[in-house]
Amino acid sequence: MRILALDMGEKRIGVAVSDALGITANPRESIIYKSDQDTIDSIINIVKEEQIGEIVVGLPLNINGSQSNFTKKVLGFAEELKKKTDVPVKTWDERLTSMQGERILLEADLSRKKRKQVIDKLAAQLILQNYLNFKKNV
Repeated sequence: MRILALDMGEKRIGVAVSDALGITANPRESIIYKSDQDTIDSIINIVKEEQIGEIVVGLPLNINGSQSNFTKKVLGFAEELKKKTDVPVKTWDERLTSMQGERILLEADLSRKKRKQVIDKLAAQLILQNYLNFKKNV
């Protein structure tokens, strides 16, 4: 079963898809956010194309675990997504994945412009890989 992960942002949504065995996370092109409905339609297209069996939405909690206004927006989006698809939608704590991704890109010596272009999909890949590793160990 393939799993889809989303790293929600204000302007772009990072996307990653697992392999069929659920071992590795592979980044895909980010979705440019236009509206909730357009974004949900794009996600549903990916679900159909990739035969996705589960969706994981990164939950942007504050470092202390509390919710921000954006966390509440992401939770609302996840609820809307649940209503529009038969595929299970789960949230996953994404704290520190953006910082981890930024560190990886800095170590790769990418320019600020190139880092900005790939950080969303890298963050989605990290969210998904963390989720897959968790599932493997449960």
